[in-house]
Amino acid sequence: MSNENEPTIPLSDGNGAGAESVNETKSAVPAVIEQEEAKSTDDLEFPDDFEKLEVAANASSDNTAPVSENEATGEEETHEGMGFLDHLEELRWRILRGGIAFLVAAITCTFFADYLVKDVLIRPLIQSGTNIHLQNLVPYGQLSLYFQVVFFSAFMLAFPYLAWEIWKFVEPGLHETERSASRFMILFISICFFSGIAFGYFVFLPISLKFFAGFGTTLITNNISVQDYISFFLGTLLTTGIVFELPFISYVLSKIGLLTPAFMRFYRRHAMITMLVVAAIVTPSTDMVTQMVIAIPMILLYEISIFISGSVQKNRNKKLMEESAA
Repeated sequence: MSNENEPTIPLSDGNGAGAESVNETKSAVPAVIEQEEAKSTDDLEFPDDFEKLEVAANASSDNTAPVSENEATGEEETHEGMGFLDHLEELRWRILRGGIAFLVAAITCTFFADYLVKDVLIRPLIQSGTNIHLQNLVPYGQLSLYFQVVFFSAFMLAFPYLAWEIWKFVEPGLHETERSASRFMILFISICFFSGIAFGYFVFLPISLKFFAGFGTTLITNNISVQDYISFFLGTLLTTGIVFELPFISYVLSKIGLLTPAFMRFYRRHAMITMLVVAAIVTPSTDMVTQMVIAIPMILLYEISIFISGSVQKNRNKKLMEESAA
């Protein structure tokens, strides 16, 4: 059926006019398309329009690009995709900055070298008694003594900054929650270390030196070599400083899951007996009072470590419950 409203195209009349009109229409369509393409090409100016488009695209990308927190604060941004050479480069710069800080501290301590040797190093020995004396057995003995005192003092002075550099190198490998929880870690490490140094200097050294000065017969004069004394002095302070880092060590082990408060509570009696034995071995005197003076701080450190480990486990369990609820 044919639609009455459908327009009919005359094919031809007697003279072929209809065929000519169809041919003219067909030939006109490509011509119109070519004119439109030419017009659009003429309207687009090269390369100015492309430059405008590129500038607009860059402006839109800059407006939509997210700004990281480190860029907003002006701090260095640590990328998780750093390669091995990038980590080595960062480690090199941190070692360099730590070395510069140590050098500045050493130069500062050099101006107070006499005070450090006379009033800090030798004072515990003088207060221990009159039956003990220092002597130099090698030509370079006092020079070596001053160097060791200056270097150890510089290490103590630069310790917080050195610990900060080490922590900043390790920090990018931690999660965001662990970073926020470790905000005061450098302060905590420094307090533990300096507390150990103070305990060794004001408690352990006087007790040990008094015992050594009063032991034996007075017919034998105790002439101690300078090198032996400085080795004993520095070794004692470093040992007590490291021992007082026990709470920090328990925090790290608890964070990685190698230590739990239940484990420490279960072996509490064993640990206390071990500490008493260590105090008896380290303490030169045989009286119980002196041994307890050495053992009580270690027992307190162990109890503090249990509390810290329990806090870490409590936070971990809370986080797991929140994730499971979500």
